[in-house]
Amino acid sequence: MNKKRIALLGSTGSIGTQALEVIEAHPERFAVAVLTAENNADLLIEQAVRFRPQEVVIGNEKLYHQVYAALQPLGIGVYAGAPALATVVESEGIDMVLTALVGYSGLLPTMHAIRAGKPIALANKETLVVAGEMITALAREHQVPIYPVDSEHSAIFQCLVGEEHNPIEKIILTASGGPFRGKTREYLATVTKAQALKHPNWSMGAKITIDSATLMNKGLEVIEAKWLFDLRPDQIDVVVHPQSIIHSLVQFEDGSLKAQLGLPDMRLPIQYALGYPERLPARFPRFDFAKYPSLTFEEPDRQTFRNLELAFEALDRGGNVPCIINAANEVAVAAFLRDELGFLEIAELIETCAAKVPYVPSPSYHDYVLTDQETRRLAQELVREKV
Repeated sequence: MNKKRIALLGSTGSIGTQALEVIEAHPERFAVAVLTAENNADLLIEQAVRFRPQEVVIGNEKLYHQVYAALQPLGIGVYAGAPALATVVESEGIDMVLTALVGYSGLLPTMHAIRAGKPIALANKETLVVAGEMITALAREHQVPIYPVDSEHSAIFQCLVGEEHNPIEKIILTASGGPFRGKTREYLATVTKAQALKHPNWSMGAKITIDSATLMNKGLEVIEAKWLFDLRPDQIDVVVHPQSIIHSLVQFEDGSLKAQLGLPDMRLPIQYALGYPERLPARFPRFDFAKYPSLTFEEPDRQTFRNLELAFEALDRGGNVPCIINAANEVAVAAFLRDELGFLEIAELIETCAAKVPYVPSPSYHDYVLTDQETRRLAQELVREKV
């Protein structure tokens, strides 16, 4: 059996390191073709020495010589910068691209990979949030499958296998509620980044953990789901499920619901995407019903956690509005992590940007680039006014 050669974009992050665990557990099935990182040169070098990819890319060009000196003697090609990241995915020695980059940076390399005919395992939800219509059209044109890696979208994907001829009535994305579930706006006005970074169920990077606390992560997933599964906004619902055992559900036209369950462990959806259509054996911990005698559900509080409502509004407006809220959110979260914005001010900044950045109803790639730049400039200006 030929090994599937994986290009892993963002190998030093939370998804990337767990993907390497999956690959290492199945050496007969997978091989690493490409590894990339933005700033973590030390871990990138360590990973490359261990997995021996054909090529690596370090996004921060200042770190190129450090990586080159360590890996060139091993015969590993070393490149640097965003242009290299976008072109390395086109290599003939790649069978699948796992996009685990954080934020807007995942868009361009994903486009290049699709044009090169590479199947995509997508952990970078922002790619579809920013440019869902363009990316899905591109994937159809090049007949490239996109396999979702987010636990919620993987759950929907798993529930739909074998149901190709049965129309979806709606999907239900589950949310843990994050560390501040049930809290009031008065409480949230004074929370710290240390509190926001303590997720009750999942171990993730800082940006996605803050997004989970504000419910923006769920908002971005709503927009991503629209494009992944070709849905109308009114076919997407969100329910808070604090135990994070049911990862999402599909409701069909007869009212029947299908759900995918399991312990919170990102290695499972990563492995499912890499190995699809096969379910590969795994030694992940198993769910025990006796340890979870109660699974509970509640409506999300969209008034307290405004970001979820802003995401639904962006989906309704369409055009470049999802791109605006994504860029504004990235700037706002970074500012919150630097203690330059309060927790509730994240949503305020996003709402201001959505109102002020010019609306483009049918954006091109160039429009997305300009929208992202203009939104970041405005958002950074708004942050400076707050400091």
